[in-house]
Amino acid sequence: MCSTCGCGENELTIHAHDHAHDHAHEHPHVHDHAPEARRLTLEQDILAKNAEFAAGNRRLFTERGILVLNLVSSPGSGKTTLLARTVQTLRAEFPVAVIGGDQQTANDAERIRAAGVPAVQINTGKGCHLDAHGIGHALERLPLPEQGLLFIENVGNLVCPADFDLGEACKVVVLSVTEGEDKPLKYPNMFAASGLMLLNKTDLLPHLDFDVARCLDHARRVNPDIRILQLSARTGEGMEAWLDWLRQGQQAALARQISRLEVDLAAARARLTASAA
Repeated sequence: MCSTCGCGENELTIHAHDHAHDHAHEHPHVHDHAPEARRLTLEQDILAKNAEFAAGNRRLFTERGILVLNLVSSPGSGKTTLLARTVQTLRAEFPVAVIGGDQQTANDAERIRAAGVPAVQINTGKGCHLDAHGIGHALERLPLPEQGLLFIENVGNLVCPADFDLGEACKVVVLSVTEGEDKPLKYPNMFAASGLMLLNKTDLLPHLDFDVARCLDHARRVNPDIRILQLSARTGEGMEAWLDWLRQGQQAALARQISRLEVDLAAARARLTASAA
């Protein structure tokens, strides 16, 4: 159930190839049907439970050296086209996998698998976002891209996904030039929660009344620290800067993995020293 719109939970369907993996996602099954008078408490409980699952996902990603990105946008922004072109390029450099979220159909996962990388599709039914619990289940059906990249393509929605941490390193908001330059002001929570904004479909700018400078100013008014890249997934213009950003992120994920291993090794040595004393 969503913390803000009341959409239903327990409707997830995961489409994947018929195999399982050894990174099982353990969790308690807790269902709360509180009345409206307890809505605020229920929202807090939902987000707190989600945060626990997200923390578990994040530990797994750090241990495996995986850069995980949560791609968010309105429907029709070009996320899937962008992903397909991205994974086709990067799959030769390091492991890549995708979890896709939509209310119905497995069309996006099929497109990604056709691009040559593993993908699973989560159908949320009436749900308007992915949550960390569902991501944990999807990981049971997906070969983990160890020391590589995992893209999570969220449900097309600029509202609810802003509130839900999935364990990702960063939210990436995709905005197309066909949507209007005031989107960051209309949906400030999403742009505030994102570390990177991709302004997509720039090849259409000659045919549109879209003020790029105004759009970028709106985004930075909401989030002064947001990084912005302009590109066209269709023509490839600007894609190299996006790919370089991903490569740098993947190297940072490897560094976090090494740091985690060093901490674990130091702790193990300390325990041995203490037991020998």
